[in-house]
Amino acid sequence: MSTEGATESAGDAGGGVSAPLIDYTAEAAVYDETRGGVPRAAAAAAAVLSLVPPGAGTLLDVACGTGLVTERLARPGLRVTGTDRAHGMARTAVGRLPGAVVLGDSRQLPFGDAVFDAVTAVWLLHLVPEAEQIVAECARVLRPGGVLVTTVDKDAGHDVGCDIDALLAPHLRPEVYDRADLVEAHARARGLTVAGEARFTGHGQGRTPRRTAWAVREGRYAARLALSPAGTRELADRIDALPDPGLARPEPRFRVLGLRKGS
Repeated sequence: MSTEGATESAGDAGGGVSAPLIDYTAEAAVYDETRGGVPRAAAAAAAVLSLVPPGAGTLLDVACGTGLVTERLARPGLRVTGTDRAHGMARTAVGRLPGAVVLGDSRQLPFGDAVFDAVTAVWLLHLVPEAEQIVAECARVLRPGGVLVTTVDKDAGHDVGCDIDALLAPHLRPEVYDRADLVEAHARARGLTVAGEARFTGHGQGRTPRRTAWAVREGRYAARLALSPAGTRELADRIDALPDPGLARPEPRFRVLGLRKGS
């Protein structure tokens, strides 16, 4: 699944846009180990599946990334397909889901209308201004009665009230593409209504000052921070100066919405 970053378009994370974000093809080799690995993936999959109707037979995971979460969405009677625009991510996902991964842009999914019982989009909408368009595409490929399950409010989930968050907060950009009320409004416009929600822990994602300062300097917060280059360097230095630089702060908690398509 796609997360924040620095040097390539969110389109290569499945979004199809040109914001300065991570090069997800290059990132594929280290993505899982730097994003909480199996514990986080298992927690995410469990939360997502709690919102997928028991009778669902087909599921599309949009911006599936390396497939670490996607493979854990499979359950008896549920056929899972993954799609991602980044070739490196898709290649890794194929190893986990042979024959079930399709290259595709989440703004224009390569599937017909009303062909899936469930669609999932985990850690995608926060990246892209085209969140409304992506929700519309997910709704289009859903069958009537089907459910779209998506993460919302990702930045809010990362804010655990620690000293790092206190330094970051004044500089965060005001645009939050995955804000829950916006996503719900996009969904309503396409005939989807809230059917439930779940939360899960981002295991292994508690920030340390040392790692966060490095990420700020490397531009991995560039899409989220409204700062000049000099301001970015100053912020990184302030984070670096926090006590216990190698100590992980509390792990984030993420929110997932289930949105059902009307009959």
